[in-house]
Amino acid sequence: MHTRELITKLLRLTRPYRPQLTIATICMVLVSGLASAQAYMIKPMLDDIFVNKDRWLLNIFPLVLIAVFFFKGIFSYFATSLLDTVGQKIIRDIRKKIFVHIHTLPISFFHNTPTGELIARVINDATLIQMAVSRALIGVFKDLFQVFGLVGVVFYLNWRLALAAFVFLPLSFVPVAYFSRKFRKLSITNQQTVAQVTNLMHETITGHRIVKAFGMEQYEAKRFADTIDRLFSVIAKDIRMNSLQSPMMEFLGGLGITAVIWYGGQQVIAGQSTPGIFFSFVTSLIMIYNPIKGVSNINSPVQQGLAAAERIFTLLDTTPSIQDKPGAMALPPFRQAIAFDHVTFSYDGKHPVLRDINLRVRAGEVLALVGTSGGGKTSLVNLIPRFFEVDSGALTIDGHDIRDVTQKSLREQIAIVSQQTILFNDTIRNNIAYGDPDRPMAEISAAAKAAHALDFINAFPDGFDTLIGESGARLSGGQQQRISIARALLKNAPILILDEATSALDTESEREVQTALENLMQNRTTFVIAHRLSTIRNADRIIVIQEGRIVEEGRHEELLAAKGVYTTLHSMQFAQ
Repeated sequence: MHTRELITKLLRLTRPYRPQLTIATICMVLVSGLASAQAYMIKPMLDDIFVNKDRWLLNIFPLVLIAVFFFKGIFSYFATSLLDTVGQKIIRDIRKKIFVHIHTLPISFFHNTPTGELIARVINDATLIQMAVSRALIGVFKDLFQVFGLVGVVFYLNWRLALAAFVFLPLSFVPVAYFSRKFRKLSITNQQTVAQVTNLMHETITGHRIVKAFGMEQYEAKRFADTIDRLFSVIAKDIRMNSLQSPMMEFLGGLGITAVIWYGGQQVIAGQSTPGIFFSFVTSLIMIYNPIKGVSNINSPVQQGLAAAERIFTLLDTTPSIQDKPGAMALPPFRQAIAFDHVTFSYDGKHPVLRDINLRVRAGEVLALVGTSGGGKTSLVNLIPRFFEVDSGALTIDGHDIRDVTQKSLREQIAIVSQQTILFNDTIRNNIAYGDPDRPMAEISAAAKAAHALDFINAFPDGFDTLIGESGARLSGGQQQRISIARALLKNAPILILDEATSALDTESEREVQTALENLMQNRTTFVIAHRLSTIRNADRIIVIQEGRIVEEGRHEELLAAKGVYTTLHSMQFAQ
């Protein structure tokens, strides 16, 4: 992404804050004008006070100087505070946009993008943009206005001397252009490495039990140390280059000032200029070179911010592969059947995991899906809520292709209890009522009771207000699963997906929950993926999926009598 495009996109983000930026710009212009006045005041101070000994001017001069410093400080305060506030607001807006946009992306995006990478973009990259936006807006604009004002002063004082001085000015920008490219490359590497560090920390902290169980503390410590060392080497190189560019610019600026001192001194000695004009000129020139030198100081954070902006805008420009069609209708309440019509699906577009699936599931039917691991069972049920898009064929609900209805109306009619229990670091009540936080407490309690979770919930001192910790860390596996089931019960959706819903339960808990699940499945269309014989036996129909195809179909007793794939799976996995 080109720098001009990045800057254009960043400027678009400033549109809501144009009034504040206008006020800040006016303040910066006034600050620059007063700074130019300070440089010019050296002339009357030397020529009129110290050379001509003007006592009246000596008495009034301190008051004028105090006023200049006072108002310069006032305007500088407003300019800086407004720009810093706008910078923070822009970053707030960016973080909100990233968060909202991430949740519009399909599940396939999260399969291909590490969690740490996304966290780094929201936290670290956005912070780098804030530093660049604030420092650039404050530094560049302020310095730019100051340069304009001081250039006017030096040309007013001595235009011939000014022309000689500005021969060296373009040389000052050579290091800026050179180091800009270097800083951008280093910053991209830096941010990629920070994302790796974030992802590594996320993996090892969330997986701390496995790390400890397998005694991999030293291995993970070394892996983390190696990544941190790579990050340090990038930062060290950035420091070296940042430290080098400032002396280079100072040296080039020194060449110009040296030439001015020599040439201007000749003019003073020859009587063609006064000491006041000369020292005022030199002061103005030094004040001009300082902002130019300041550009080099903000060069590194600006390039870091642009590199971060490139990563963020690349993410924001990622178009969700699954979107509502223009004019998509709301799915009417489900009443008849869900149909897979010659459905083929692959994750990468090359290797199908489901091949030519033809399946019709009637409303109220309990369908069990069995097969070896990796056969396509979970992939099939993930197509129903449109977590993934079919490659070919069609998936319809009551004759409506799910691609023609809104995702919201589709998913409102589906409840899911998965093998991987997903709970949030919140209260038990909010986890059960997730998706409908305004549900009455009586209904939440009834759902918990139906899921056989009420007893252990009431055993906590805070009951439903108990915070369960990250991913439900304060609960056992069985308790987590029962909270998840209570959440599905409360949703009361007509379509139910149970993906290994009882896998985390012990025998006693399973017996309790199984009763709740059987009650839940009544009058609902249920897709059950399970390895437990009790659930499979009670299904209205069982389909056997092997290598992405439906190879057998029927009731439990029928499939056992057929002596086919199901019988083999039964003998291997379901026999008791």
